Order: sequence, then C-alpha cells, then structure tokens
Amino acid sequence: MIELAPSILSADFSRLGEQVRAAGEGGATVIHVDIMDGHFVPNLTIGPPVVRSLRKATDLPLDCHLMIENPDEFIPAFAEAGADWISVHQEACRHLNRTLHLIKSHECRAGVVINPATPVETLSEVLDIVDYVLVMSVNPGFGGQKFIPTTLHKMRKLAEIRSSRGYSYRIEVDGGVGLDTVADVVRAGAEILVAGNAVFGKGDAKLNAEACRRDRAGGPTAGKGSARPPRRAR
Repeated sequence: MIELAPSILSADFSRLGEQVRAAGEGGATVIHVDIMDGHFVPNLTIGPPVVRSLRKATDLPLDCHLMIENPDEFIPAFAEAGADWISVHQEACRHLNRTLHLIKSHECRAGVVINPATPVETLSEVLDIVDYVLVMSVNPGFGGQKFIPTTLHKMRKLAEIRSSRGYSYRIEVDGGVGLDTVADVVRAGAEILVAGNAVFGKGDAKLNAEACRRDRAGGPTAGKGSARPPRRAR
C-alpha cells in the first residue's frame, strides 16, 4: 500500500490544525514532522511542544523525523509529546543500534534515515530491527528542493535487500516528491511518500493530497476507505 505523509514544514503554522485535518480528509494516512536543530542541518524548526499541540489536532500517526545531533537526549520527550514514529539519521548516531532500541523502548516505530550521499550499505547491520527506512531525496534542512534522481537506486536496493533477506521494514522517501516524481519513486519501491509543498504549498490541502495519492504507478494506494494504522496505546 502506498501512503501519503504530508510534511508540516510547508504548512501555514497559523492554521496548522486545520491544514493537517484537511490533508487527512484528502487521503493522507501519516503526518510527517520535520525536527531540525540548526546544527545537524542549517535550519531550526520545532520541538516537543508543537508535537504535543499537533497530537490534539489529529488521530493520524505522527512521524517525527529527527534531523538533530544527539537524538538520544530528545527521543523520550518526543515520544511523550505524542510521536508514533521516530526516525534518526545514520549520520548523526554514534551508536545507531542502541538509539533504535531506545525508540522502540518508548513504544514508537523506529526508523533510520540516510542522506543522498550515504550508501545503503551503511545500514546493513540494523535493517533487521528497523520498522522503516527513510531515503532523503534532497539534502536535508529546507523544504521546496528539487528531487535528486540518483537516489532512486537506493529505494530499489532497499527493496531488493528486504525481499532477499525476508525483512519487513517499509521504505519512505522525503524530498521533492510531487506529481512529477511520485510515479518514479513508487516504481523504485517507496511506499510512504513525504510531500510538503505538493500538499501545503498552494491551494487546498485536501485537494492537493487527493491529487498526490492517486496511483500513477499501477499499485494500490492508501486513502479513503483504506485501513489506517492504529494509534498506539498510551
């Protein structure tokens, strides 16, 4: 199933709850929350208080993407604030295995992220424990960037490894995903599509989400009428 995960990085924060609800009505099944610290990436965004407020506005799973240094120090706070999924960068974690288990200990799905210049092979020792792998198809730090086509081979590689080794992780893609790239990333193996500008940039978020989630690659697409992942118990 192909799922749409709108990124609030491109939303109007003065109407955040309204826009997130509209995206959900348009078929989004996950809300992607970009956390930036101004150190690991050259931008500063939000912290646990905004996640806590967002939790009150939607029942959809909150996918918190930690683009931060020392993520172990903040994982408990984001989990407590209402995160359902938490992903960390391979490049930011000194002890990646330990960090992923820390996420799981807080009853969240654990994801690992790789930047455009990071090979898939750097994840070989953790692919058996992660719930999802997020492939950055732009350099992290800012919304509205152009999709990097060479990242498609990473999605294909991850799909091949999963099939050959019998793993169960899902493949997520973030960066430059829109109507002109969605078919390519789906064909390459991506199942969770993070889209910011394409949903929240212009016009109605509900209509934009509906347009993004239409199947342009011949596979099933999660949306209205599909089963949404249950919220974890607190």
